[in-house]
Amino acid sequence: MEISKTIESMKSGFQKQFWVANILELFERFAFYGTKAVLTVYLAIKVGLGAQAAGTLAGLYSGLIFSLPIIAGTFVDRYGFKKTLMTCFALFSIGYFLIGMAGLEFSQVFVNHIGKTTYVTIVLLLTAVGGSLIKPCIVGTVAKTSKPDVKALGYSIYYTMVNIGGAVGPILALQVRENLGIEYVLIMSSFTSFLLFLGTIIFFREPENNNELIEKRTLGKVFIDMILVFKNVKFISFLVIFSGFWIMFWQIFYSLPFFLINVLKFEKFELIEAVGPWTIIFATIPIAALVKKWKPFTAILVGFTIASISWLMLALFQNVYVAIFTVFLFAIGEATQAPRFYEYVSSLAPKDQVGTFMGFAFLPVAIGSFVAGPLGGFLVHNFLEISYRPTFMWLIVSAIGFVCILFMYFYNQFFIKKSN
Repeated sequence: MEISKTIESMKSGFQKQFWVANILELFERFAFYGTKAVLTVYLAIKVGLGAQAAGTLAGLYSGLIFSLPIIAGTFVDRYGFKKTLMTCFALFSIGYFLIGMAGLEFSQVFVNHIGKTTYVTIVLLLTAVGGSLIKPCIVGTVAKTSKPDVKALGYSIYYTMVNIGGAVGPILALQVRENLGIEYVLIMSSFTSFLLFLGTIIFFREPENNNELIEKRTLGKVFIDMILVFKNVKFISFLVIFSGFWIMFWQIFYSLPFFLINVLKFEKFELIEAVGPWTIIFATIPIAALVKKWKPFTAILVGFTIASISWLMLALFQNVYVAIFTVFLFAIGEATQAPRFYEYVSSLAPKDQVGTFMGFAFLPVAIGSFVAGPLGGFLVHNFLEISYRPTFMWLIVSAIGFVCILFMYFYNQFFIKKSN
């Protein structure tokens, strides 16, 4: 009965553009996560930048993609969803191709003339600007094309598309890398983005406003909100502490591939990277049901602890099966804390400004990437290249988690409980 009711809601509760947007999102995530799966290894080995520079640049790239959307949303308000989405896919297509050029033989004279590090930095920044536009476009379309009674279901479908992209993208990247070469993962992502650009022109229509009165954001309003949020020490301190979770998470892409290749002699590192998204797809609902009666802070603390322990396992037992289990266990930790994280963060925001403050709740993901990139490069360079002490890599990553847990516990004890 419940299943048939859900199917009926899916038929009548969403406009056509809801499905168009989610299909575009699915294929865009294939390209994005396929690229993310190989980017650090590609920059370090194929382009020849080395692990330290590759990690730093990959961290900068993902950090910008996850921190710029709040500014990018102003372009949606000004130019509309369709034009912004077209711009996103156009920049993605150009950006991915230019990143791929850094590894293609015919373009080496041009790339070397500019300087590989300078060239890669410029094209990554260009691509990150394009990437920052996708979230406000798709999430905004989902909101506008879902009836109020099925809006929660609409967001669930959207996040399912994201996770499927994260699960399948690395596997597709592996096939391209093994059959054509790692640089062609970027070229295929560029081609996919170009097709999505054409698909947006042909199939995507501007979502109807449904007579909703929505405040249009401006760059001035965004910067005023940023000042307001960053002045709130209690709120921003928690986000900074929680970024430790994402510093650990990003090591799956920034340092783990080098460990798999050089220490475990496992070349198909993309398969290990895909374990996390597959786990999230199947584990989120049952774990959310399990922790729904827990206090939000308890769920966050338990999830953070599970994630920290996962890296300790890899420090103690170094083989491929433990690597798989490490990523699986980390994803279990993510699934444990994620449903309650936003609930807890919203309780930290001033009661009359929750909407404004929650717009910045994704900052730990960006901060984590900015820090994790240079850290991952440092770990690989110092414990795999200069000296061979791979155990220390994961002891350090795990220690970051446990230190942040300790800070989080004292934060809750002294700043939250005392103020209640």
